[in-house]
Amino acid sequence: MKKLLSLLALFAVCLLIFLEQTANAQKESEQNTFPKGKITYLIGNEKGTDMPTKEAEKFAPSSIMEGITSVRAVFAGAEAGVNDRKIEKILFDKAKARAKFRELGFLRAKAEEQGFAIEFTTAEEIDALAIGASHGGLLAYTSDRTIKNITETEIKTGGFYVFLQGIEDPYNFGYALRSLYAAGVDGIVLEKRNWMSAAGVVCRASAGASEMLPLSWGEPEEIAQAFKQNGYTIVAADKTEDAVSVYDTEIRFPVLLVVGGEKRGISAAFHKLCDKTVMLDYGREFRAALSAASASSIIAFEIFRQNRGKTE
Repeated sequence: MKKLLSLLALFAVCLLIFLEQTANAQKESEQNTFPKGKITYLIGNEKGTDMPTKEAEKFAPSSIMEGITSVRAVFAGAEAGVNDRKIEKILFDKAKARAKFRELGFLRAKAEEQGFAIEFTTAEEIDALAIGASHGGLLAYTSDRTIKNITETEIKTGGFYVFLQGIEDPYNFGYALRSLYAAGVDGIVLEKRNWMSAAGVVCRASAGASEMLPLSWGEPEEIAQAFKQNGYTIVAADKTEDAVSVYDTEIRFPVLLVVGGEKRGISAAFHKLCDKTVMLDYGREFRAALSAASASSIIAFEIFRQNRGKTE
């Protein structure tokens, strides 16, 4: 009987210890848990930052170019006379200097020619400053770019321009510019508020096309007036009742194609000023809109196809 009581007493002590440890562990877990109902991230400088640092930076104004493709595009845009942006300073990963001696030699020649400095630094510093991870150990601080109003811009005779309206993401904007450049577009028209404030992100997303394309901005009425005075047909890309498939519509140069963002689309004010409205046929029933980058790419290449061999 005494042995049984001793065993029961020992069991009771062990149970109390276990319950106490469990309670302490639960309390500690609750203290380390983020508040319910609030989205938190672990990417910022401190645990619980409301927005990841890199995610927030892509929307912030920045003229830092990342990687040799973006830097070469700045040089190319300036040489073509479509861009007055200048390189002010380059940061180069000193650990990559030997492996990238040709790239470094090219930059040193440009630095001597244009008068900017090249500073060698660590990979950690470049990673901290960069938004993306494909910089290759190279960042360039640049000046801002002048974007003229459409009324101050010389519009090409018989050309192909695109007005991008309401695009809400700098990556989508950059992807659109990449395809439009490849499709032979002569220039891009923007709203006054546009994503060129985030020039570094846009340049990287566009593979440098944003720096090599002529850009202008304007209000809807002055954009329409400027192009109509130059004999342009204004074509809206939108799914409306009067829209015709782009594949069943003859679209000849000179033309201004208007593409809106997938959320807001083309403004009603500008839509009234368009001469035609075209839409993309889908291969199946699908109620969602394509991204502005996808829609502008497909339609721009169809316009290119129709006019191929007919340009000057």
